[in-house]
Amino acid sequence: MIIENTFIKDLILITPNVFSDNRGYFFESYNQKKMNKVIKTNFLQDNESLSQKGVLRGLHFQKSPFAQAKLVRVIQGSILDVAVDLRKSSETYGKHFKHVLNSENKKQLYIPIGFAHGFLCLENNTIINYKCSNYYHANSESSILWNDPNLNIDWGINQPILAKKDEQAENFTTFENPF
Repeated sequence: MIIENTFIKDLILITPNVFSDNRGYFFESYNQKKMNKVIKTNFLQDNESLSQKGVLRGLHFQKSPFAQAKLVRVIQGSILDVAVDLRKSSETYGKHFKHVLNSENKKQLYIPIGFAHGFLCLENNTIINYKCSNYYHANSESSILWNDPNLNIDWGINQPILAKKDEQAENFTTFENPF
């Protein structure tokens, strides 16, 4: 497993060791003993979503006491994965990190508590799986506008396919920050 620290503290890119031959491939997508050397997170819930090319989901987070860390990976297809640092005391507050995760590179992004998360599907029938450190709690869910000019995220698309809640998300400068 290759661990890459990003320029944002605690946000980690993970590349598993993949063993391939003429039959296909094998890799450990998650090994708690190995991961605990890098991240101290117990995951309680796995989520999976299927999306089509041009679908943008995010930027989502949950407020305490239901805040979540996530470990995101792509099973099929490709996404542009984005994490925004919402930790007020962080040197990188308001900065974002983005990376293409896909079924070919098998990379995973660990997103700790205190971040908003979103992704843009780059291929049809993209399947995303992510582990969460806390259970989903609808009343704790919040989101920031995906194209807020203060965040300056280049998604590479002007009119993505959005859910109503993502169209009506709050601005970065006015959202209630619990972190």
